[in-house]
Amino acid sequence: MNLNFIIADDHPLFRGALRQILQDSFRPESVTEAENYQQLELVAEEAQDVDLLFLDLTMPGVSGLSGLINLKAQYPQLPVMIVSATDDVATIRRAMDLGASGFVSKSASLEAIGEAVRTVLDGGEWVSGDMELGAENDAEIADLIARIRALTPQQTRVLSMLGQGLLNKQLAYELKISEATVKAHVSAVLQKLGVDSRTQAVILLSKLGPGFTLLD
Repeated sequence: MNLNFIIADDHPLFRGALRQILQDSFRPESVTEAENYQQLELVAEEAQDVDLLFLDLTMPGVSGLSGLINLKAQYPQLPVMIVSATDDVATIRRAMDLGASGFVSKSASLEAIGEAVRTVLDGGEWVSGDMELGAENDAEIADLIARIRALTPQQTRVLSMLGQGLLNKQLAYELKISEATVKAHVSAVLQKLGVDSRTQAVILLSKLGPGFTLLD
């Protein structure tokens, strides 16, 4: 099997360790690395037939679940495995609810990481250990995640960019669409989120954790 992986993490030692695990256990055709989110976007756009992407929750250019939301909007079929030192139940549950295929703690054993990768490659989902995630106990967060999942891929990308504080003309440039189309998307996003302004949308997103900022 010709496997292709992407590792997105700003710590070279961890990237190297994970690369070694993948090479020893799976003998992939390629393992591509990205040390920041901007580099990851370029790598993901250029890569072909990626079988699994490993995403750290905190690295330059992205923080928290915003990177996952944006990636799943652009590449909904791409399996994403979160690898993070932030491994509390709430973070793991929310990552899985937002489309992650797995969540591995950076403190996990080599055997656990290998098992996690095999499980996801076989089409399953993986969380560290015997952790019971249960249902989201914050009704507001559960409703927000449901609303985000109801967005179209393009609307989700717009939402993520709103969280980065981009203006309409910047959105139009990044998405290669007209400002009029951007305005239509923004209006639809606000309506689906049940808010009246971009600021309210970002405040709502911030409840998911760090990674979303208000434009000054």
